[in-house]
Amino acid sequence: MLIIGIAGGTGSGKTTVVNKILSSFPAGEVAVIPQDSYYKDSSHIPPQERSKINFDEPDAIEWTLLVEHLNQLRQGRAIEMPTYSYLTCTRQEETVRVEPRDVVIVEGILVLTDPVLRKMMDVKCFVDADADERLIRVIARDCIERGRTPQMVIDRYEEVLKPMHCRYIEPCKRYADLIIPQGGTNSVAIGLLTDYIDGRLKKAAAK
Repeated sequence: MLIIGIAGGTGSGKTTVVNKILSSFPAGEVAVIPQDSYYKDSSHIPPQERSKINFDEPDAIEWTLLVEHLNQLRQGRAIEMPTYSYLTCTRQEETVRVEPRDVVIVEGILVLTDPVLRKMMDVKCFVDADADERLIRVIARDCIERGRTPQMVIDRYEEVLKPMHCRYIEPCKRYADLIIPQGGTNSVAIGLLTDYIDGRLKKAAAK
């Protein structure tokens, strides 16, 4: 099994990169494990306090469960991936069944910060984008998907997103095997990664 890590700042275009990779292969051949599904449950915290949770630091993620699930997939066993609601800041009762695949993409802003997870990855990618472009995308996404106002997003960017990006996410570039500037618009870099995946799949099939 080929494990690919795709990290990068919030709004950098990681999801676009992942979707373009998926579109290059037959449906079901590549599994995607979003880091966001593994945020720690906050149902024990009063609702008014949940909005203060820092989702942009490594401690917010249940890394042990994510690593355990990847090991299960590598052993050929399906997993029940958790789901998380940003509206309530809680883990949901529903899970998503993920079957073992030849290629598994682990995607999220912090996936290169955990040393155990990094060692499991065959390829580590960092999606890079200008800070202003990322902020514009975050404003558009959070206002539509998470019920926030533009001012709420800007305040959170200044107080949390930007400092956490500088402290945890940007330094992870040094671990990347491939840096993808301009996110999902960089067809050359995405093509190189897709060709590498295809080559590894063909090599494995020939054995």
